[in-house]
Amino acid sequence: MRILIVGGSGLLGGEVVRQATTDGHVVAATYLTRPGTATGVEWLPLDVRDRSAVFGLFGGLRPDVVVNAAFRQPDWETTAVGAAHVAVAASGKGGRLVHVSSDAVFSGEAITYTEDSVPDPVTPYGAAKAAAEVAVQAIDPAALIVRTSLIIGDGGSVHESRVHALAAGDTDGVLFTDDVRCPVHVSDLAAALLELAKSDRTGVHHAAGADAMSRYELGRLIARRDGLDPDRLPSGRRAGTDVPGPIDVRLDCRHTQRYLTTRLRGAREFLK
Repeated sequence: MRILIVGGSGLLGGEVVRQATTDGHVVAATYLTRPGTATGVEWLPLDVRDRSAVFGLFGGLRPDVVVNAAFRQPDWETTAVGAAHVAVAASGKGGRLVHVSSDAVFSGEAITYTEDSVPDPVTPYGAAKAAAEVAVQAIDPAALIVRTSLIIGDGGSVHESRVHALAAGDTDGVLFTDDVRCPVHVSDLAAALLELAKSDRTGVHHAAGADAMSRYELGRLIARRDGLDPDRLPSGRRAGTDVPGPIDVRLDCRHTQRYLTTRLRGAREFLK
């Protein structure tokens, strides 16, 4: 199978690249500023904001599966419009599209959200991801939209880097005790995306970790795993601050998990 990973040089895209090549697929991956380090991959420069460039790349590759993991939080053109460009190109060339979305599409008012919950974003990034979902569903009804949460690696995520910086006193700020998400390990998420890509599933799916926890608890788990003193991590409450965005968002993944052999572990397990 020929697989194209859009945004293949990022944390999630890079893990999808690694697993897809290990599984023996023919893999191409795009990057915006610099290619990833994986070998045996066709690395291709691409700015998803450039409609002509997207169409030209897809026309030359004609992939069987497209995983779109590209995003830039402050950039509507990349996150929303770029997703539409990818969806049109994938649909036109017959490729099966797996679009990665986020729990940022929700306000947190309901706390727990299932796949059929209606997005109600409260940040520009959440609005861009919600708009991308609408565009993908309208352009390619057979596409998969996979919402996820905080992505944790084995040292490579922004959350892990922030914990290290806070523990070392190299940055200011706190980890919120009331800001709750469902962290997922990047290898579990990548495996779930590839498994869903090979299935006959369509529509919205949730793929996040089994444990809901605060950013502070997550930080303490990361610190313990990495041999840092968790008591050095500063804590605080997000409620009452001017930090934008939802406070408590939990993705209910039980429906999706029933169709997966990949087990979406909770952070209390994968950070032991």
